[in-house]
Amino acid sequence: MAIQRSEKRSLRRARVRRTVRGTENRPRLSVYRSLQHIYVQVISDVSGRTLAAASTQSGEALKNKRNLDAAKAVGKAIAAKCLASGIQSVIFDRNGFLYHGRVKALADAAREAGLKF
Repeated sequence: MAIQRSEKRSLRRARVRRTVRGTENRPRLSVYRSLQHIYVQVISDVSGRTLAAASTQSGEALKNKRNLDAAKAVGKAIAAKCLASGIQSVIFDRNGFLYHGRVKALADAAREAGLKF
């Protein structure tokens, strides 16, 4: 029996999360991409807290939420929130999604806004 698409993503996610751990000094930037929206959180795995979050559903939402421009806007927004709270560097967690398209656009926009990966 073939493995379902969601199960494949879960396997990739678990493989990535074995090595990626966020600390207070360098938290984990976790990305979730749905069909309609894109979400990003900056998480400290030591304390189990979300330090910053942004998505296409929050204040920086655009009219067309499914395109690369929306992902770039979310990347810039999370970088601004991180820099405002004193976070300079993060560990990127693609959360089992391929580093392509909207996920890549979000990461590139966050880098351009001054966040270090």
